[in-house]
Amino acid sequence: MAENERADSGATTTTTAPSVADAPTAVLDQAHLGDIEGAFGTIRVGDVGGRRSWGARLLTLLAIVGPGLIVMVGDNDAGGVATYAQAGQNFGVSLLWTLPLLIPVLVVNQEMVVRLGAVTGVGHARLINERFGKFWGAFSVGDLFLLNFLTIVTEFIGVSLALGYFGVSSYVSVPVAAVGLVAMTASGSFRRWERFMLVFVVANFLVIPLVVLSHPHLAPIVHGFVVPGVQGGVTSTSVLLIIAIVGTTVAPWQLFFQQSNIVDKRIVPRWINYERVDTVLGSLVTVFAATLIIATTAFAFGHTPLAGHFANAGSVARGLERYLGDSAGTLFAVVLLNASIIGAAAVTLATSYAFGDVFGMKHSLHRGFADAKQFYASFSALVLLAAAIVLIPHAPLGLITTSVQALAGVLLPSATVFLLLLCNDKAVLGPWVNKLWLNVLAGLIVAVLVALSLVLMATTVFPNVSVALLVDGLGALFAVSVAAAAVVVARYRRRVAAEPDEPALPRDTWRMPPLALLERPRWSRGRTAAMYVLRAYLLLAVVLLLVKAIELGAGHH
Repeated sequence: MAENERADSGATTTTTAPSVADAPTAVLDQAHLGDIEGAFGTIRVGDVGGRRSWGARLLTLLAIVGPGLIVMVGDNDAGGVATYAQAGQNFGVSLLWTLPLLIPVLVVNQEMVVRLGAVTGVGHARLINERFGKFWGAFSVGDLFLLNFLTIVTEFIGVSLALGYFGVSSYVSVPVAAVGLVAMTASGSFRRWERFMLVFVVANFLVIPLVVLSHPHLAPIVHGFVVPGVQGGVTSTSVLLIIAIVGTTVAPWQLFFQQSNIVDKRIVPRWINYERVDTVLGSLVTVFAATLIIATTAFAFGHTPLAGHFANAGSVARGLERYLGDSAGTLFAVVLLNASIIGAAAVTLATSYAFGDVFGMKHSLHRGFADAKQFYASFSALVLLAAAIVLIPHAPLGLITTSVQALAGVLLPSATVFLLLLCNDKAVLGPWVNKLWLNVLAGLIVAVLVALSLVLMATTVFPNVSVALLVDGLGALFAVSVAAAAVVVARYRRRVAAEPDEPALPRDTWRMPPLALLERPRWSRGRTAAMYVLRAYLLLAVVLLLVKAIELGAGHH
């Protein structure tokens, strides 16, 4: 790269600095170094000029925006649409309170991967493998590959159900969607791919006319948002759905996707604040759309024979047509199709990025098919195999979709723990490591997620247990945990105050050195034991989740 290039984002007159390619780097694929080529603008690699006016900042944001919006809206995928529709159809607006609680979870988790991607220049899977070893890498990344593949299957279920509403056979719609998805991704242009994705982001707002057709009432919606409760009482089935809402809104694949996509877009520490804005916007759009889908089905089916009888997303479209008219059914089918495509694109790409990280192969959307055969071959294989599974006759599509979302909720604590370990690794993030308050907040998030899965486990093993009493007990245990955390924070502050100040590092230009130069962190016996306990717990939770799914499939609610 020439040193004397100028930014053409239109944001400002810039000065230049030596290219990041001139310094030692941990970047695995050289295509991850260079200009930011966003959907709405370019920022040159040597751009170090200030952004003093709001206009200049807006133009810079437009060039950077993308990874945050795509990862968040992509999480409102086929499984998300189906799960939110199920929540509204079976429980009215009583579960809306779960959504605003998920905004800080989304922002906290994804902000951490924003820093990891921009500062390290490598993907999440590679960091876990290199810092914690192959055993723990297999623990985290192995779960990711399995969960992602099952999630991709649900995306093609969504395609089948959406186009099935219009009378298109799944034997036509699913293969055509699979081929189109591969062609769209393997174009060899990051900018072209991002523009495709942002079209789907905009299409996500079709939920607005959809909810209008359901004639919603504001008062019940506000009540559902601010007053926690479950229509019909708390049961193991409603807990399963709450976990599914968590799993579909805050999924493990998001961590891997956004970090790798930031690396692929060539975002560096200088632009972290802009990417944070992108991420917050995406989280708000996601929760907004989820709210409208729950409201639509709640008001459309609230006083009809279909209330409480969710089958799958396809039946929702037909039900909306029956009670609200053709326009509502058509809009829901289009929303489902749009969600399925953007979800399949993002989840499959997250998996292919991770393959590239783990196996050391070229993995960038800046490369064409001929220049990154293994990367695009893995993407194509995942898409085609997932599509083939959907074509199996008489598969329980609705149950598969809900179970996969719940599985994501069960596995999320593990993904968050590894994320926290990386974000507190000074060798990896230097001056960008987590602040104490962020660690406390993230720890509380993990505790809540584990508590939810504990409820699911207990109600599966002991079907007659009082779920309300169980929730109260876990709430008391959580309060004790908060008090213990406060004590730990106080002790930590006293210890830090007694330590000498370390020299400040330049945040905007600091990047992680090559991984080969870093000494692997050593875990204490306590931490190692805790990780093994977490692993054993998750294996048990997954088994019990499968038992619960089989029970529901057999009609034993």
